[in-house]
Amino acid sequence: MGVLRVVVVGLMVTLAGRLWLLQVVDGDRYVRAAVNVSVRTVALAPLRGQILDAAGRPLVANKTVPVVSVDGVALAHQADGGRAVLGRLAAVLRQPYERLAGKIRTCGPGVPRPCWPGSPYEQIPVADGVPVQVALQITERQADFPGVTTELRPIRVYPYGEAAGHTLGYLQAGVGRDGLEAVYDRDLAGRPGRRVVAVDNAGRVTRVVAQDPATTGNSLVTSLDARIQVIAERALATALTRTGGTSGAVVVLESNTGRVAALAGYPGYDPSVWTGGVTARQYAGLPLLSRAVQGQWAPGSTWKVASVAAAANAGYRLDGRYGCPSGYTVGDRLFRNFASADLGIMTMRQALVKSCDTVFYRIADELWRRRSDVPRRTATGFGFGTRTGIDLPGEAAGAVPQASPRPGDAANFAIGQGGVLVTPLQLARAYAALANGGTLYAPRVGERVVRPDGTTVRSIVPPVTGRLPASAATLAYIRGALAGVPRSGTAAAAFKGFPFGRIAVAGKTGTAESAGHRDTSWFASFAPDPAYTVVVVLSEGGRGARGAAPAARQIWEGIDGLRETR
Repeated sequence: MGVLRVVVVGLMVTLAGRLWLLQVVDGDRYVRAAVNVSVRTVALAPLRGQILDAAGRPLVANKTVPVVSVDGVALAHQADGGRAVLGRLAAVLRQPYERLAGKIRTCGPGVPRPCWPGSPYEQIPVADGVPVQVALQITERQADFPGVTTELRPIRVYPYGEAAGHTLGYLQAGVGRDGLEAVYDRDLAGRPGRRVVAVDNAGRVTRVVAQDPATTGNSLVTSLDARIQVIAERALATALTRTGGTSGAVVVLESNTGRVAALAGYPGYDPSVWTGGVTARQYAGLPLLSRAVQGQWAPGSTWKVASVAAAANAGYRLDGRYGCPSGYTVGDRLFRNFASADLGIMTMRQALVKSCDTVFYRIADELWRRRSDVPRRTATGFGFGTRTGIDLPGEAAGAVPQASPRPGDAANFAIGQGGVLVTPLQLARAYAALANGGTLYAPRVGERVVRPDGTTVRSIVPPVTGRLPASAATLAYIRGALAGVPRSGTAAAAFKGFPFGRIAVAGKTGTAESAGHRDTSWFASFAPDPAYTVVVVLSEGGRGARGAAPAARQIWEGIDGLRETR
């Protein structure tokens, strides 16, 4: 018992001494160590939802590929700051060293692009889609690549290449966002997960404290028809090559619903360029302007449908007789008909079919003398001069000039010149309203959002934003007149031999002057079955009848499968 007492007392003394050492002698050191050990929360990116066309075909999908990532903190704690490792990695990946170094530096004030916008405790992807043999080489030579890992990760892929590239858009840290990817980001993004890690005072991760998995994003089903989109892209490219045009656009709308079936623009680009990120130089060279939604041109004679409605609203009889001389004098200036043609006396229907300018010059001059604001109010009622409200960012508004004290401006206004600007989408919406009886929609590309299991989260319906400022009789009269344009009017040569009994296409040519450039070529058209509206514009494409009208015919033939059956 005496020995036991000695042992117990000794243990108690030892314990008391150790506590004194820990709390008094070494207390400050352990307090500093405890402070220097902390936790960090790292976001876990979810799998992004797909973007599908109306038939469920993927326009934007995900593909699992080998991705090379770098632990920035691990490299920073190497003796040379990781320069040797990055150099070897750059050689294996066949990328410039500077590009890799830029990708792993953390973004912040004064840090140039490219840079890493996420947490420094995340694995930073520096190359995706690398060949399998390269990924294996890095994995097997970990001694040469400390802090470098390879794993399978999803990336965005675009099965149709450049088709609808501007419409699909992108999300890029440090660059911005655009298109459907931006507008429907909250639906597509899913819910991020999180990983809580413990890090020491040097910033090294010591262990994982907790982890919550990410939730896959929903998919967006669009009204785009991949088949029609490809047809529109090909027709546009063919027309620009044939005419020597510099840029252009095609819009295809469902006339009765306001849904978008295709939006094509040239020049375009393959959105896969965003995969893995772009450099500042690459970004500066990308043609990011969506000509269909953001391009603005004078509409030329396609505008005359609004001028006919304005004339009717001002009291001019549609069944009246009007002179179409070779020229009409406004003030001290002679405004000539196209090619100075004298077409004699005609109806308003013939004025549209033959695209007589002087009929509209006279009416515009008379209304200007009466100080009538009917032409401008009618034009704005057609939706010109304001954005359509489409579910895409950056839409242009076009321009409808205010009333001018000069009579010549009114004459130019009547034929779609003189400061008038429209986007292809605005013109398509107006012609779709002509076709459907007068209803103006805010067009929509998105049709519904669906969960990963295919159930619908919500449907997206194009809202009605107004009605054309014209009576039902006036709209019917205009439709009847436009039916004659491709049969016997200005577009007859482009539509020679077209099966109107199968597709009753109606439309209007437009040729707009552009100072210092060749004419802008337009053709706006619609049909009752299939109930689409098709608008084509070619910048510097020449006359509408020779440039845009043949392209529109090619699209109509493609829509109905005529080209495949020939």
